[in-house]
Amino acid sequence: MLSTGAFEYVNVLDRAADASWRREELLSANIANVDTPGYKRQELDFQTALKTELASGNHDSLDKRIHGLDLARLNPMTYTDMAGYSYRLDGNNVDIDTENVELASEQLRYQGIAAGLNQEFSRMRAVIK
Repeated sequence: MLSTGAFEYVNVLDRAADASWRREELLSANIANVDTPGYKRQELDFQTALKTELASGNHDSLDKRIHGLDLARLNPMTYTDMAGYSYRLDGNNVDIDTENVELASEQLRYQGIAAGLNQEFSRMRAVIK
């Protein structure tokens, strides 16, 4: 994490990339455990933490919200999804089709975040020149 004001967007994107990577790992673990009796799918929620932090305070622009953002509070929560619910007799609640769609979606999100990071560094390089 970089601790200067010029890197505030980069720091937020870095946290988002880490959360996306962790979610991809959880989704892959869910897929790997699709036939494990009693396994409950794991999920990660970064969006709620980010929305909560961006909504806090009384700011009129995204730049001001990002500037006042407490990165230490952008910790995504990992949880067991529908722990008491299972539509299968073995107690497993992983639906392989849903997991594959979520994994593909998360991979696209990660690529978008990486593109955003590249844009931020391109802007900084342009300013330095």
